[in-house]
Amino acid sequence: MTITRCHLAPLTVLGLLVACRPNSDQVVYQLQADRFAGSEWSEPVNLGPVVNSSALDANAGLSSDAHTLFFVSTRTGGLGNLDIWMSRRRCLACDWEAPVNLGAPINSDAIDAAPTMSEDGRLLFFYSARAGGFGLGDVYVSHRVSTGADGDVWGPPVNLGPDVNTAANEQGTFYVHEPGEPNAFVYFNRPTAGGSVDVYRVAVSNDGDALGPAVLVPELSDPTTFDQKVAVSADGHELLLSSLRAGGFGNFDIWRFTRQSAQDPWSNPTHLDAPINTPDVDSQPVLSRDGRTLIFTSIRPGGVGVQDLWMSTRQPGLQP
Repeated sequence: MTITRCHLAPLTVLGLLVACRPNSDQVVYQLQADRFAGSEWSEPVNLGPVVNSSALDANAGLSSDAHTLFFVSTRTGGLGNLDIWMSRRRCLACDWEAPVNLGAPINSDAIDAAPTMSEDGRLLFFYSARAGGFGLGDVYVSHRVSTGADGDVWGPPVNLGPDVNTAANEQGTFYVHEPGEPNAFVYFNRPTAGGSVDVYRVAVSNDGDALGPAVLVPELSDPTTFDQKVAVSADGHELLLSSLRAGGFGNFDIWRFTRQSAQDPWSNPTHLDAPINTPDVDSQPVLSRDGRTLIFTSIRPGGVGVQDLWMSTRQPGLQP
């Protein structure tokens, strides 16, 4: 099984430009681009034995209201090698409830991982190594048929097709609708002929159809190593990436990128350092829509099982 990781880098704080106002709108964008500048992540907290198990628990995705947590696990009760599970909570301050397996048709007897939901909750994208794909593993989307007190009912997964999937292994999916963009995007990773694993993205319709070929995101991709999985903030100004690139603590680490608008390229990456990153595996980040909560995968000491989900929080930094 491949574990997804990320790199990130913050934009330079531009608050000093407020005094020079050739374009006040531009200044607003600059301040918004890094509203967490100077804000530190809290010491990560293990999500505990209700969510985590003695097995591997990793690769989380959050619903837009942060009341539903999707993640992957090798715990007993699944259908295959690695399954997608779901836990709910009634409020942001409430405890997570006992996870349930999403079952068929989402899970299969193969690897099913990297769940990520559209902001309206209608689409669930994920990676699967099930039979019938184009290669070792493909990106799929499932449409929600209904929802109710007993949970969501999902339709049969649909392969995103040859504009996304190849004979290689496409995985590490993340969905985001960036402000100012007419369509949403699905980010994922793909191995290259040179031996690296790079970050790609594809525009998708409201029904989850791929709108043209996926393209490499060069500023997020290190051609010498494994770039695993991204998480993009709801405002499109911040991106976290797990990666094996040089400059980290020696394993998969999380990095940060920023930009002034959703149409700009991403900045150079900044390593998140402690307490988020350790010499152990720290990867597969997901951000809440307000950007204040980070859930990620780690094998650091103090966990419940083989690999656990951890959470850290922060507050927006003070602006001049």
